[in-house]
Amino acid sequence: MPAKKDSTVTSLRRATSMDVDRGHTSAHRKLATLLAVHAPHDGGFALRLPGVHAIRFSRPSTTPTRATLRPMLCIVAQGAKVVMLGREVFEYDANRMLVFSVDLPVVGQVLRASPTEPYLCFRLDLDPYRIAALALRVFPEGVPPPEDMRGLYVASASEEVVDAASRLLALASQPADAELLAPLIIDEILIRLLRSPVGSRVAQIGYVDSGIQRIARAVAEIRANFSQPLRVEALARLVNMSASSFYQHFKAVTSMSPLQYQKVLRLEEARRLMLAEPLDAQGAAREVGYVSASQFSREYARYFGSTPTRDVARLRDEGAVVASAAR
Repeated sequence: MPAKKDSTVTSLRRATSMDVDRGHTSAHRKLATLLAVHAPHDGGFALRLPGVHAIRFSRPSTTPTRATLRPMLCIVAQGAKVVMLGREVFEYDANRMLVFSVDLPVVGQVLRASPTEPYLCFRLDLDPYRIAALALRVFPEGVPPPEDMRGLYVASASEEVVDAASRLLALASQPADAELLAPLIIDEILIRLLRSPVGSRVAQIGYVDSGIQRIARAVAEIRANFSQPLRVEALARLVNMSASSFYQHFKAVTSMSPLQYQKVLRLEEARRLMLAEPLDAQGAAREVGYVSASQFSREYARYFGSTPTRDVARLRDEGAVVASAAR
């Protein structure tokens, strides 16, 4: 991880440690209690409610975690975390929520957590079709233009949204009620998001011809064929944009160029293959589309901070599991 990001995370860690009780309303305490029940130990837990997850960590991260995350809403009930997208840094805690509007490869690090007050986070996967239907009702005269095209943003977590998340989690242990009521509460959360200051950005997730969704289609194409040579002109034609406009929109949404995005996917998948399959660095490099093994090793070390052999050995010692980048 670049030194600039390390210093940013360190300063954010100091800032959040001075503000331990910030944002802990009764709604946050209720949400934290429910999350602790559904996440009994460290890790992420998919609940019986489709698209709903509970996440828990009992200590700050010693090293950053890399992952490609899909459109989702993250609400922190306790603790704090930082997410980095390219050179941009986003911190969120019990005062703020994080929204992903397109698949993005990010670096995350838990800043504040302890065994007695673990980091607890509610996650809801965002369904574009559901958002599109609700946006028509929230914005009957049309969606206001968003301030920017960024695919990741932080917003204030209102008590109403936190309360709705708590009510949704409470249904996880009531399957008979959940079947009928959970969809209504999910709609309530989405409506409150759409009516919030970031509502016009959230609405873009559901519109087929929005800039966000056009880039989402291009991202899906890259993810499906990340081991193949990338042609920006072909991607631009796929989403009905000129090559120059597509490049600008792609970078505005993802904070990286199409080629940089593809490189991240290739390196993350190569890492997974070396960890999960009987492949060495050269075999993994070929599998993800690299022609030059030396180029792969250089870019891998630059991205992960260590050579492929050393990095995978460390991960095995730690018992790490790496998800596929081509999900």
